[in-house]
Formats: sequence, structure tokens, C-alpha cells
Amino acid sequence: MAFRLAPTSASEGFRLEAHDSVGSTNTVALDHARAGDPGKLWVVSKKQESGRGRRGRAWVSPEGNLAATLLVITGGELRLAATLGFVAGLSLADALDAVVPKGRIAIGLDGASQGQNRFELKWPNDVLASGAKLAGILLESAMLDGGRFAVAVGIGVNVVAHPTDLPYPATSLQALGATCDAETLFLALSDAWSENARLWDEGRGLSAIRRRWLARAAGLGGEVAVRIDGNVVRGVFETIDEDCRFVIRDDEGAVLTIAAGDVHFGAVASAGV
Repeated sequence: MAFRLAPTSASEGFRLEAHDSVGSTNTVALDHARAGDPGKLWVVSKKQESGRGRRGRAWVSPEGNLAATLLVITGGELRLAATLGFVAGLSLADALDAVVPKGRIAIGLDGASQGQNRFELKWPNDVLASGAKLAGILLESAMLDGGRFAVAVGIGVNVVAHPTDLPYPATSLQALGATCDAETLFLALSDAWSENARLWDEGRGLSAIRRRWLARAAGLGGEVAVRIDGNVVRGVFETIDEDCRFVIRDDEGAVLTIAAGDVHFGAVASAGV
């Protein structure tokens, strides 16, 4: 099966560029933006040679996994464009729900039951299954002429393989018993993106995205540790605010709002990061 767009996505003017292998789908998308591409372009590949994660980390994507980037061109506020990562997380979780049969991947964070949510969203940019990282999201931007900028919304999913040498648990759809391939998942993702992007509405619907995201939030109400520039802050994960920043309450009752950091839950948070 070849990569293809969902009919809803194609009807809304999205386009698709599919590769067998690329260095980085984000790099390809931003190169297109600098060359004048108008956006609404999906760049997808089943193999990525030099993918990137947050803070310059490598993102390994062997053949059979999904590497997908949506190029968005906007003249709006970069602050609002940054919340596209939450649109991406919701879209991927919705897509996974659509393609993974019920009865699979039914346990949640640290082995606890997670009710109706088989896939959870970990702030700011991960999708979890059974408490392990299944997918990561990376937003990168570039300034363009005329006060516009390009945003590459990169989505990497462990479909057939996952790394085993990480300081946190990771998994893949195959390891969890699901038989979905990258092409099928992307088809569902392109459809789910259209729905969630309409809800987001250039940032005007961010409050609705926030509510949907919180309904899938991993670790909500539990103990967390957040590493920020080498320092560790601990508390209870209370919510995300109206700008989708991470909000915790520390042991002394103070409310802390965090714009960027690495979040750890449960036993890892208790033991130290």
C-alpha cells in the first residue's frame, strides 16, 4: 500500500510528498517553504536517516516506522503556532484509536488501568502506550519574507521498531501486538489532523484543544518531576494553562507554570531524575 491522503484532507487542499527514505522530513518541509511552497504539504517517509528530537537529540526511525511532517505557512503569532504540537498529539492519538483494534494496548501509565484512553498524551510532545513512548512530535520554524513564517510539524511513530537504549521506556505498535503499518496510520492521521485543525481554527479554538488534550493527559493529578536547564522541580501535575504551559503545585502549595522542560512521572519522579 502506498502513502495517500484521506479524502477529507485532499478535499481541503492538502498535498502529499512521499519518500522511501529521507534525511529528515522536517528539513525537507522547511526547504520547500524557503523555496516558496504555500504550505498544507505533508512530507512522509517509512525511513528517516537523520531525524531530530527535542533539544537536538537524535530520533531513530528505521524502515517501517512513520516519519511525517506537515508544513504550515502562517502570518499569525508564533506563540499560537507553537500550540500546533498539541493539535498533532491529539490527531495522532485519534488516528491510533481508529486503526488499532479495540482490546489492544488496554493498560495505562505504570501498568495502571487508563479507562477509555489506550493512548495518552505526555506534555509537551509525546504519545504513550502502556506508559512507554510510542511517538514524538517536534515543531521547527523558519522566518519567511513578508512577516510570515513556516512551521514544520514533525511526527515520528514507532510502528515496527523502537529504541532499547533510552533512559525511559519506549515501545512500538508491533511490540504491543498491533498490525497497523505506516501507510494505514498516516491515512488516519491526515484525516484526524483535518478535524483537529478545524477545531484549533488558527488558535481561536485553542481552549477546545486544551480540553481535549487534558482528557488524554498522562499523569494528570500525579507526582511529577520536571528537569529545567539542569534543575529539577517536583510537585503534582494539576493542569495545562490557557497557553498549554505545564502547571504543577509543589510540596509547599505554590503553583508553578512551566513553559519548557522534561517531565517524569511516578517512580522516576519520586526517586529523582
